[in-house]
Amino acid sequence: MPYTFAPEEKHAKAYGRNLRMSPKKGELICNMLRKKKLSVAKRMLKDMYTGKRSMGGKYYTKTVKELLDLLVSCEKNALSLGMDTAKMFVFASSHKGTMFRRRRRKSGFGSTMKTANVEMILVETGKAKPKEKPAAKTVKQ
Repeated sequence: MPYTFAPEEKHAKAYGRNLRMSPKKGELICNMLRKKKLSVAKRMLKDMYTGKRSMGGKYYTKTVKELLDLLVSCEKNALSLGMDTAKMFVFASSHKGTMFRRRRRKSGFGSTMKTANVEMILVETGKAKPKEKPAAKTVKQ
């Protein structure tokens, strides 16, 4: 499956296929993470996993754990490409994956398990911090 978009800037990608989570909850968390700095997004996911932060009283720990693993993988891909982590922004999206069927003896019984395909892109944007100019020396007269 192709990625949603290909940015012109330097970027790193990670794709999670058939992750055991609800695509609806995945999209909810991805919307929260989209266009956030990498450090902010990681902090948000870690806080939700530990229970320090919630979204409408829910923590979505299973979904957050899967997305945090994918974000760490994408960050390692970016580091291997030599990108600057201070200038990275997260773009994430979740789509419906394959529906697994847990079968029972009779055909009418059983349950379906939801999966999601999640793509994570880290885009290096922004300007480098300007170098500080040394203070001009004043000449006393």
